Amino acid sequence: MIDETPKNRFPLSSIGDKTTVELPERLTVLEAVVFKQTIGHLLQQNNAHQQIILDFGKTRFIDSSGIGALIANLKSAQAQDIELVLESVQPPVMATLSMTGLLDILNISSFAQWSPKESPETHPSVRSVVKRLVDIVGAIVGLIITGIAVIPIAIAIRLNSPGPILFHQTRCGWMGKKFQIWKFRSMYANAEAMKKQIENQASGAFFKNDNDPRITVVGSFLRRTSLDELPQFWNVLKGDMSLVGTRPPTPDEVETYKIPEWQRLNVKPGMTGEWQVNGRSQVKNFEDVIELDLRYQHNWSLGYDFKLIFKTILIVFNKNSGAM
Repeated sequence: MIDETPKNRFPLSSIGDKTTVELPERLTVLEAVVFKQTIGHLLQQNNAHQQIILDFGKTRFIDSSGIGALIANLKSAQAQDIELVLESVQPPVMATLSMTGLLDILNISSFAQWSPKESPETHPSVRSVVKRLVDIVGAIVGLIITGIAVIPIAIAIRLNSPGPILFHQTRCGWMGKKFQIWKFRSMYANAEAMKKQIENQASGAFFKNDNDPRITVVGSFLRRTSLDELPQFWNVLKGDMSLVGTRPPTPDEVETYKIPEWQRLNVKPGMTGEWQVNGRSQVKNFEDVIELDLRYQHNWSLGYDFKLIFKTILIVFNKNSGAM
């Protein structure tokens, strides 16, 4: 049986208890939405098949929305004990799956020959060598500043509240790849356990409270001056982050993303970005976050990065900026 309904753009063929889904040449946001719908429809007929084969033979490009749809479909299939298998995966897609760490969790039966050193097609800001060099130089300078500031900051943190000097948390970066972000601790040591008791004043897939009781007195100063983010220069040096990018979400936030919202992960997260220079403490609607992130992706250039860095410096030294 072959179904080539134009509506879904994902031709289907079934043999016994196996259904093969042919993927298009590009798997971006529009295709990713239909991709998720197509697999969801198949899973509703779970008695008809025990294995769904995803034929990537034609696919040469996949962005973060495609990755999001793939992960969502994998979880849905696993919930119904149905095997999801990828076959004929082409080198550009293999490179993306490798860099995002998904090769370890996906069942890939066959793939074209490729090199682990191969770079996937991605947003220009991610593959820009000059941007990466700027990040490295900026990170080294930033870490020197951090080394000078660490002693007084550490003393202030410990005198204010017991607990570690540094705080680390799992965040999602480019294409949803997880990494450990580092900051100077600005909250009480049991802040994560207290989170469920705090009202979320933001709407959508992120958390914000203007009067968060978990923030210490010293922490409030560190956040107001952005000193709490100095250790993130280490994340920039490692390549998990950039000096300029989008806001790095937590895995819990990404779990709630709809497929189009994955677009914000097409670039690396940054220490600063559109949300920082547009009053991040006032941004409480996730749709506004998406708009700012997509604006950055659309307008990106090296000059635009330097413009945002300059604006960030002005905001940090303006106590009335509201950058908290």
